[in-house]
Amino acid sequence: MSAVPTFSIPNNYQEPKVAELASRNLVTCPPDMPLQQVAALMRSHHVSCILIKQGHDILGIWSEGDAKKIDYRDTHSFERPIKDFMTPSVIHIDQDMGLNDAAGLMLQKRIRRLLVVDKQKRPLGILTQTDILRQQRIEFYLKLRDVGSSINKRPLFLSATLPLADGVRAMQVHQVDAAIIEFTGKPPGIITERDLVTVIAKEQGEVNLGDVAVHPLVTVHKDCSLLQAVDLLKEIKFRHLAVCDDQERLIGLLSFSDILSNVEHLYVEQLKQALEARDAALRTSTDYLRLAQKVIDASLHGIMITDVHGVIESVNPSFTLLTGYAPEEAIGRRTDLLKSGLHDKSFYQSLWQTLLSQGHWQGEIWNKRKDGQIYPQWLSITAIRGENGEISQFAGIFSDISERKQHEKQIHQLAYIDELTGLANRRMFMDRLQLAIANAHRHHHKMAVMFLDLDLFKRINDTLGHQAGDQALSEVARRLKQTVREGESVARIGGDEFTILIPEIEQVEQLDTLARRLVAQFEDPIRLKDQDFFLTTSIGISLYPKDGQCAEQLIKHADLAMYEAKGGGRNQYCFYQSHTGQQTADELKMEQGLRLALQQRRLQVHYQPKVSLCDNALVGLEALVRWHDSELGQVSPAEFIPLAEKLGLIGILGDQVLSQVCKDMQQGKLSDVPVSVNVSSVQLTAPDFCQRLCATLDHYAIPPERIELEITESCLIPEEADSTLRLLTKLRNIGLRLSIDDFGTGYSSLAYLRRLPLDTLKIDRCFIKELPDNGEDGQIAQAILAMAKALNLQVVAEGVENEAQCQFLRQAGCTIGQGYLYAKPLSIEALSQWLKDKTTCQGCY
Repeated sequence: MSAVPTFSIPNNYQEPKVAELASRNLVTCPPDMPLQQVAALMRSHHVSCILIKQGHDILGIWSEGDAKKIDYRDTHSFERPIKDFMTPSVIHIDQDMGLNDAAGLMLQKRIRRLLVVDKQKRPLGILTQTDILRQQRIEFYLKLRDVGSSINKRPLFLSATLPLADGVRAMQVHQVDAAIIEFTGKPPGIITERDLVTVIAKEQGEVNLGDVAVHPLVTVHKDCSLLQAVDLLKEIKFRHLAVCDDQERLIGLLSFSDILSNVEHLYVEQLKQALEARDAALRTSTDYLRLAQKVIDASLHGIMITDVHGVIESVNPSFTLLTGYAPEEAIGRRTDLLKSGLHDKSFYQSLWQTLLSQGHWQGEIWNKRKDGQIYPQWLSITAIRGENGEISQFAGIFSDISERKQHEKQIHQLAYIDELTGLANRRMFMDRLQLAIANAHRHHHKMAVMFLDLDLFKRINDTLGHQAGDQALSEVARRLKQTVREGESVARIGGDEFTILIPEIEQVEQLDTLARRLVAQFEDPIRLKDQDFFLTTSIGISLYPKDGQCAEQLIKHADLAMYEAKGGGRNQYCFYQSHTGQQTADELKMEQGLRLALQQRRLQVHYQPKVSLCDNALVGLEALVRWHDSELGQVSPAEFIPLAEKLGLIGILGDQVLSQVCKDMQQGKLSDVPVSVNVSSVQLTAPDFCQRLCATLDHYAIPPERIELEITESCLIPEEADSTLRLLTKLRNIGLRLSIDDFGTGYSSLAYLRRLPLDTLKIDRCFIKELPDNGEDGQIAQAILAMAKALNLQVVAEGVENEAQCQFLRQAGCTIGQGYLYAKPLSIEALSQWLKDKTTCQGCY
């Protein structure tokens, strides 16, 4: 705080009103909506509460906190109307209430949200604790307080094997909104009220805590500042952080509620009120003055009170400790005795303009101690108004942030330099690349990016350990720095990946020369643990402006070119070619289209009949998924099924197919024959596969005997024989039929196959298409039929396309066929017509 100039005081400062900050994303539902649908609605809108509304009246509210009140042993409660669970009283506030008053009301009522209404009591929005923490200017106080100061009780630890209902009851008893879930042999997870809403939405009541716990458990040290904790919570979009001590023991859970309850976000405002109360105390009682003085004297921050002209009227003991000036040396003097001389006139003009227009200012400032030492302060100044609204005084609160500045400098160093190699890291490389692009654009010259990846580097880590790997990376960095010229920047952007920025080139041949020099640098071995190891590198090169106009494009295209070099045999370099990027773009386009199709449930289910080879009677159907995209056209299952497995979407896809099949059965659109549904090995190994399958059948009231699961031989992995046998036995005991698809194309053991509870084998179409002319295929088909007969299994021949194949199979003892001879996969409408035609003309196809 420095000298105060003469000025006129504006009287238009107003604190923020809640109407300006409240979220307008109000989600409502009728009182008769089932609880499960309400939870699903909240998840789809990403809200923490929902208003129960009938007509224009708000009847109540149901929030994530209310999810702890549900009986999770009784899944039927999920179908009860929301009016049975809602909180009928909704605490609301007027739109003109100040933010500070709203925060105080939340703390007083111990609630996390308030309904904001207008003058006519109509709902405008929801104000949450998160809104307050984002809007209040409390960064300084958050920065100076650590996480440990906001932890007032140990977290609740619950076993992952504990039933969900028991875990929720424990959370109620301990009055917590989250608990840490402990696993055997695995890192802990966390379960929160938001996860309980997800359980209700998915109707997963009869599960253990481990089935719904969220991983990973994000942890911070107790000495971490509250500001860093708040930033982390915002970044990961979580409500809780686990807090550990120096021994890495979990000592607490930190939430927005804890931060709001413990941080002194109204500290300056309270100080102003204390000073105003001092004048009133002179007229009423000296006790008030004594109380205000105690607040000031006890503060660890330096505090000084000045008049409107910047003359110091009082200081507290911490002021003397921080500045070196005793009270008698400071009182009566202007604040410019602390001025460091490092700030120009415009800095102070801006400070005072903000202070007078908004009523407060806070920020970093350099001031001088009595001994002449210049040091950084975090300073907060608040204007104090008298009864007539005119500014009568200023309160300045400051602290020495020298140590914090030093830490920030060290952090900045770590943020831009790779600690292992001493090279620039990704962030610094991006900064330099963006500057180089701007310079190249301005002066119309070319530049380039090289992307280097060490070939088969993982072998070093696997054989010699990560310490030897780090030593190798350091040596690689040294050789790269030796190879490039002045002005060319080398960076390590992660793992064994390096980039080189060539900010200006005249001829592309320069890049060929540099790339050959870089490859040659790896001809000499690297000495690791008294052994010589040879490393090679693959290099991709992109050019500006030909291959990209921005940093992201240039790096991406250099990366693609690097993979082209690897695909060409490694230990070489490649320039980016546009067709490579197009192939990657097509794959990304299909991925985005598939995600959207699953999200909007646009995949279709077609049915292919299975018929008796003896009398052409319909004996079953196979459900086959089809996808027609508005941009991609008809996409083959051979393309999008493997993509769904790769992206981890096959579970969602399988659930949608099964749901559609059950829905068609429930609506009577399918004949009363079994319907087979394909199941991939990825689905089969999912821990909740059986549970989700049974839940779908129960939801549509479909007898298990109506569904046949077709699994491929690739699912029958010998290494997982016991677990697969247990699962298939469980499915068979439920009543589901089991079939092996594409039999003969895998490597399943016949001894293992004999143990499985199967109903059907399907001969792969590759053994059928050349029958009866191909003698070898005929012998294979007959061998499969003989084996199936010995195992008492039914056989279905796939890909039957002509009468000759049908006659051969019939004579060989096969009883069921499937293929184009009878029908292609049909939509539900086309299947209905096929059934009508078949009824009209038996045996005609």
